[in-house]
Amino acid sequence: MQVMIHRKSARAFADDRGASAVEFAILVPVLILFVIGILEFSLVLRDYLGVSSSVRVGTRVAASGAGSGPGCDDASPPVCTNRVTPALAQAAADAIQRAGTAMPQNSIDEIWVYQANANGFSGTATTQATATCTSNCVRYVWVDSTPTVPGRFRYSSGSWDSRTINACINTSSSMAVGIYMKATHNFMSKIFIPSITVSDRSVMMFEPLPNNQCLPNSHA
Repeated sequence: MQVMIHRKSARAFADDRGASAVEFAILVPVLILFVIGILEFSLVLRDYLGVSSSVRVGTRVAASGAGSGPGCDDASPPVCTNRVTPALAQAAADAIQRAGTAMPQNSIDEIWVYQANANGFSGTATTQATATCTSNCVRYVWVDSTPTVPGRFRYSSGSWDSRTINACINTSSSMAVGIYMKATHNFMSKIFIPSITVSDRSVMMFEPLPNNQCLPNSHA
Protein backbone atom coordinates (compact mmCIF):
# COMPACT_ATOMS: atom_id res chain seq x y z
CA MET A 1 0.00 0.00 0.00
CA GLN A 2 1.34 3.31 -0.98
CA VAL A 3 0.94 6.38 1.17
CA MET A 4 0.47 9.54 -0.81
CA ILE A 5 1.84 12.67 0.84
CA HIS A 6 0.58 15.91 -0.56
CA ARG A 7 2.84 18.84 -0.14
CA LYS A 8 1.90 22.40 -0.84
CA SER A 9 4.42 24.54 -2.46
CA ALA A 10 5.71 27.64 -0.70
CA ARG A 11 3.85 29.71 -3.22
CA ALA A 12 0.55 27.97 -2.37
CA PHE A 13 1.06 28.68 1.34
CA ALA A 14 1.80 32.29 0.54
CA ASP A 15 -1.37 32.50 -1.53
CA ASP A 16 -3.43 31.10 1.40
CA ARG A 17 -1.93 33.59 3.81
CA GLY A 18 -2.61 36.42 1.41
CA ALA A 19 -6.24 35.35 1.00
CA SER A 20 -6.68 35.15 4.78
CA ALA A 21 -5.21 38.61 5.20
CA VAL A 22 -7.63 40.01 2.62
CA GLU A 23 -10.60 38.32 4.29
CA PHE A 24 -9.46 39.62 7.68
CA ALA A 25 -9.08 43.14 6.32
CA ILE A 26 -12.63 42.99 4.92
CA LEU A 27 -14.30 41.45 7.97
CA VAL A 28 -12.66 43.43 10.78
CA PRO A 29 -14.17 46.84 9.86
CA VAL A 30 -17.59 45.21 9.54
CA LEU A 31 -17.24 43.59 12.96
CA ILE A 32 -16.06 46.85 14.50
CA LEU A 33 -19.04 48.71 13.05
CA PHE A 34 -21.33 45.97 14.35
CA VAL A 35 -19.93 46.24 17.88
CA ILE A 36 -20.11 50.04 17.82
CA GLY A 37 -23.70 49.82 16.58
CA ILE A 38 -24.66 47.54 19.48
CA LEU A 39 -22.99 49.89 21.96
CA GLU A 40 -24.63 52.99 20.52
CA PHE A 41 -28.06 51.33 20.43
CA SER A 42 -27.65 50.29 24.07
CA LEU A 43 -26.88 53.87 25.10
CA VAL A 44 -29.88 55.21 23.17
CA LEU A 45 -32.09 52.63 24.87
CA ARG A 46 -30.64 53.63 28.25
CA ASP A 47 -31.49 57.28 27.65
CA TYR A 48 -34.99 56.46 26.38
CA LEU A 49 -35.69 54.42 29.51
CA GLY A 50 -34.32 57.29 31.60
CA VAL A 51 -36.63 59.78 29.89
CA SER A 52 -39.58 57.41 30.17
CA SER A 53 -38.97 56.88 33.88
CA SER A 54 -38.50 60.61 34.50
CA VAL A 55 -41.81 61.67 32.94
CA ARG A 56 -43.64 59.12 35.06
CA VAL A 57 -41.99 60.43 38.21
CA GLY A 58 -42.96 63.97 37.26
CA THR A 59 -46.54 63.01 36.43
CA ARG A 60 -47.08 61.31 39.78
CA VAL A 61 -45.91 64.45 41.58
CA ALA A 62 -47.98 66.79 39.37
CA ALA A 63 -51.15 64.69 39.70
CA SER A 64 -51.05 65.01 43.48
CA GLY A 65 -50.69 68.80 43.46
CA ALA A 66 -54.00 70.08 42.08
CA GLY A 67 -54.67 72.11 45.20
CA SER A 68 -51.14 73.37 45.78
CA GLY A 69 -51.94 76.77 44.29
CA PRO A 70 -49.60 79.01 42.29
CA GLY A 71 -45.85 78.91 42.59
CA CYS A 72 -42.77 79.33 40.47
CA ASP A 73 -39.04 79.69 40.75
CA ASP A 74 -38.46 83.34 39.87
CA ALA A 75 -34.72 83.29 40.46
CA SER A 76 -34.10 84.25 36.85
CA PRO A 77 -36.23 85.79 34.07
CA PRO A 78 -38.68 85.26 32.59
CA VAL A 79 -40.91 85.00 35.64
CA CYS A 80 -44.01 82.83 35.52
CA THR A 81 -46.92 84.38 33.66
CA ASN A 82 -48.96 86.55 36.04
CA ARG A 83 -47.53 84.47 38.89
CA VAL A 84 -50.52 82.07 38.71
CA THR A 85 -48.65 79.12 37.21
CA PRO A 86 -49.46 75.96 39.21
CA ALA A 87 -46.87 75.11 41.83
CA LEU A 88 -47.28 71.49 40.75
CA ALA A 89 -45.42 72.31 37.51
CA GLN A 90 -42.22 73.40 39.23
CA ALA A 91 -42.61 70.53 41.71
CA ALA A 92 -42.78 68.06 38.82
CA ALA A 93 -39.70 69.56 37.17
CA ASP A 94 -37.84 69.43 40.48
CA ALA A 95 -38.87 65.78 40.95
CA ILE A 96 -37.45 64.94 37.53
CA GLN A 97 -34.21 66.65 38.49
CA ARG A 98 -34.00 64.71 41.76
CA ALA A 99 -34.84 61.41 40.06
CA GLY A 100 -31.81 61.85 37.82
CA THR A 101 -30.75 59.79 34.81
CA ALA A 102 -27.46 58.73 33.31
CA MET A 103 -28.11 61.44 30.72
CA PRO A 104 -26.60 64.84 31.56
CA GLN A 105 -29.34 67.25 32.59
CA ASN A 106 -28.18 69.83 30.07
CA SER A 107 -28.99 67.26 27.37
CA ILE A 108 -32.67 67.60 28.31
CA ASP A 109 -34.07 70.15 25.87
CA GLU A 110 -37.42 70.84 27.49
CA ILE A 111 -40.10 69.64 29.89
CA TRP A 112 -43.78 70.46 29.40
CA VAL A 113 -46.31 70.30 32.21
CA TYR A 114 -49.79 70.64 30.72
CA GLN A 115 -53.51 70.02 30.96
CA ALA A 116 -53.95 66.88 28.88
CA ASN A 117 -56.81 66.59 26.39
CA ALA A 118 -58.70 63.36 25.66
CA ASN A 119 -55.83 62.22 23.43
CA GLY A 120 -53.21 62.90 26.10
CA PHE A 121 -51.67 65.93 24.39
CA SER A 122 -51.55 69.66 25.01
CA GLY A 123 -54.32 71.90 23.67
CA THR A 124 -56.37 70.36 20.88
CA ALA A 125 -53.49 68.38 19.36
CA THR A 126 -53.94 64.74 18.39
CA THR A 127 -50.21 64.07 17.98
CA GLN A 128 -47.14 65.37 19.75
CA ALA A 129 -45.87 66.79 16.46
CA THR A 130 -48.84 69.17 16.29
CA ALA A 131 -48.87 70.09 19.99
CA THR A 132 -47.75 73.47 21.26
CA CYS A 133 -47.03 74.62 24.80
CA THR A 134 -48.89 77.92 25.05
CA SER A 135 -52.24 77.74 26.84
CA ASN A 136 -52.71 75.54 29.94
CA CYS A 137 -49.14 74.40 29.46
CA VAL A 138 -45.86 75.58 30.91
CA ARG A 139 -42.41 74.80 29.56
CA TYR A 140 -39.25 74.31 31.61
CA VAL A 141 -35.62 74.23 30.45
CA TRP A 142 -32.40 73.42 32.23
CA VAL A 143 -30.37 76.41 33.43
CA ASP A 144 -26.81 75.70 34.53
CA SER A 145 -25.68 76.77 37.97
CA THR A 146 -23.99 80.09 38.69
CA PRO A 147 -21.89 81.07 41.72
CA THR A 148 -25.07 82.17 43.48
CA VAL A 149 -27.87 80.08 41.92
CA PRO A 150 -27.85 76.26 41.66
CA GLY A 151 -28.62 74.53 38.40
CA ARG A 152 -32.31 73.81 38.00
CA PHE A 153 -35.16 73.32 35.55
CA ARG A 154 -36.72 76.78 35.35
CA TYR A 155 -39.85 78.25 33.82
CA SER A 156 -39.33 79.27 30.20
CA SER A 157 -42.71 79.95 28.57
CA GLY A 158 -46.41 79.15 28.47
CA SER A 159 -49.31 79.93 30.77
CA TRP A 160 -51.64 78.01 33.04
CA ASP A 161 -53.80 79.45 35.81
CA SER A 162 -53.81 77.10 38.80
CA ARG A 163 -57.34 78.23 39.68
CA THR A 164 -58.78 76.63 36.52
CA ILE A 165 -57.85 73.07 37.50
CA ASN A 166 -60.82 70.75 37.99
CA ALA A 167 -59.90 67.95 40.39
CA CYS A 168 -63.38 66.63 41.19
CA ILE A 169 -63.94 62.89 41.17
CA ASN A 170 -66.27 61.19 38.67
CA THR A 171 -67.19 64.28 36.68
CA SER A 172 -67.02 64.66 32.92
CA SER A 173 -64.90 67.78 33.27
CA SER A 174 -62.25 66.22 35.55
CA MET A 175 -58.79 67.10 34.30
CA ALA A 176 -55.65 65.12 33.64
CA VAL A 177 -52.10 66.40 33.78
CA GLY A 178 -49.41 65.44 31.29
CA ILE A 179 -45.63 65.61 31.29
CA TYR A 180 -43.68 65.67 28.04
CA MET A 181 -39.91 65.57 28.00
CA LYS A 182 -37.54 65.87 25.04
CA ALA A 183 -33.81 65.27 25.17
CA THR A 184 -30.91 64.98 22.76
CA HIS A 185 -28.78 61.85 22.77
CA ASN A 186 -25.32 62.55 21.37
CA PHE A 187 -23.64 59.53 19.81
CA MET A 188 -20.11 58.80 20.93
CA SER A 189 -18.71 57.60 17.62
CA LYS A 190 -20.56 60.02 15.29
CA ILE A 191 -20.16 57.32 12.62
CA PHE A 192 -23.83 56.94 11.82
CA ILE A 193 -25.42 60.25 12.84
CA PRO A 194 -24.23 62.83 15.39
CA SER A 195 -27.34 62.85 17.59
CA ILE A 196 -30.94 61.74 17.94
CA THR A 197 -33.98 63.11 19.76
CA VAL A 198 -35.35 61.01 22.61
CA SER A 199 -38.77 61.87 24.02
CA ASP A 200 -41.71 60.47 25.94
CA ARG A 201 -44.84 61.64 27.73
CA SER A 202 -47.01 60.46 30.58
CA VAL A 203 -50.59 61.39 31.52
CA MET A 204 -52.46 60.89 34.80
CA MET A 205 -55.77 62.12 36.22
CA PHE A 206 -55.46 64.64 39.02
CA GLU A 207 -55.90 63.12 42.44
CA PRO A 208 -59.32 64.34 43.60
CA LEU A 209 -59.64 67.20 46.05
CA PRO A 210 -62.42 67.48 48.67
CA ASN A 211 -65.79 68.33 47.13
CA ASN A 212 -65.72 71.89 48.42
CA GLN A 213 -62.31 72.54 46.87
CA CYS A 214 -62.21 70.52 43.66
CA LEU A 215 -64.02 72.81 41.21
CA PRO A 216 -62.25 75.61 39.30
CA ASN A 217 -62.04 78.87 41.28
CA SER A 218 -62.72 77.03 44.54
CA HIS A 219 -59.04 76.58 45.29
CA ALA A 220 -55.90 78.64 44.85
